[in-house]
Amino acid sequence: MTRGQVQRALAAVVVLALVPATSCTTKQDATRSKLNDSAIGPPARLRFKTVRSILEDSKGNYWFGSWNEGVARFDGESLTYFTEEDGLSDNQIRSIHEDQNGVVWFEGGVEISGFDGEKIITPTNKNYTSRGDWQLSSGDLWFKEDGSSGATDTEAQPGAYRYDGETFTYLAYPVPSDRAQRVNYATTGIARGKSGRLWFATYDAVFGYDGQSFTIIDDGSLGLNESTGRLHVRSVLEDSKGRLWIGNNGIGVILHDGHTATLFTQENGLGRLGPHGGRTVPQPGDVTDGSPSLHRVFSIGEDRDGNIWFGTVEQGAWRYDGRSLRNYTAEDGLTSKDIMGIYTDRHGDLWLAGNGVFKFNGASFERIL
Repeated sequence: MTRGQVQRALAAVVVLALVPATSCTTKQDATRSKLNDSAIGPPARLRFKTVRSILEDSKGNYWFGSWNEGVARFDGESLTYFTEEDGLSDNQIRSIHEDQNGVVWFEGGVEISGFDGEKIITPTNKNYTSRGDWQLSSGDLWFKEDGSSGATDTEAQPGAYRYDGETFTYLAYPVPSDRAQRVNYATTGIARGKSGRLWFATYDAVFGYDGQSFTIIDDGSLGLNESTGRLHVRSVLEDSKGRLWIGNNGIGVILHDGHTATLFTQENGLGRLGPHGGRTVPQPGDVTDGSPSLHRVFSIGEDRDGNIWFGTVEQGAWRYDGRSLRNYTAEDGLTSKDIMGIYTDRHGDLWLAGNGVFKFNGASFERIL
């Protein structure tokens, strides 16, 4: 082979190497590009007034669940909407998950529904006879009870669903039935932590399950009362360091390191008398002068750098870098005062859901939809 032939052959190899592969990853990148290309703008504004959940599925689609207007899918070209008229169990979508078979499941304000790639489906394989058969598996998905504010008559006891890919098994939280009548154990959030440990947030308590035993965190274990403010939990997160963050509507954030609990919001001077705080007399750390506060926390997330993010009602988002807290608002591109969901996608990018969908660029936020 002559020198010229060698050069032509190498050039052909280079050309082949530059041809994009028609893979799922390429489709994901294309979808992300169309969502983020500031030159052409987003595909369209979501018609939802408030977004509360986000999922990037294995096919590269992005799903956005609303407060009470159904769910939308962006497939790289356009937005498709699904509501109760299409078979959704409820128009409020609290969380979105994908199972090992590629079915996308929606945790509604009422019941559960899914998308099998073609249509909305309703699970029929529910088991109510094994309420005490708690177990953990890495592939399990977990969902709140079917009622809008607690267990249904069929479920009978406060608890959650474990989906193993075949059956939705309803499991009861370890509380006496008489106490369940007096305490609000309606599930408000579910998070998986280190080693697969699960945390179930309910209004009046947080349940932790490690596959063997339960941890129960409530007013009694934390020493909370009317003067300090009581639990009204809306979100929970176990971070990459194993620390548990509990978000409350009223007394803000509680940090639990496995041994001791700290009233994080109050210690940072960002408290305020909230609607569910239960305090009648201001306490040290309560903000009463209209300054930014961290007392109504509805979502918590962790970014790729280990920063902890808090989504609030009326106060935008806060970032904790391990040393200090910073508030992000409209001045930082975050034009939504209410942040109902925090999501880190497959590429490690941070998304916030509220009155629109926002993505963090490392310094500020850009509205994507």
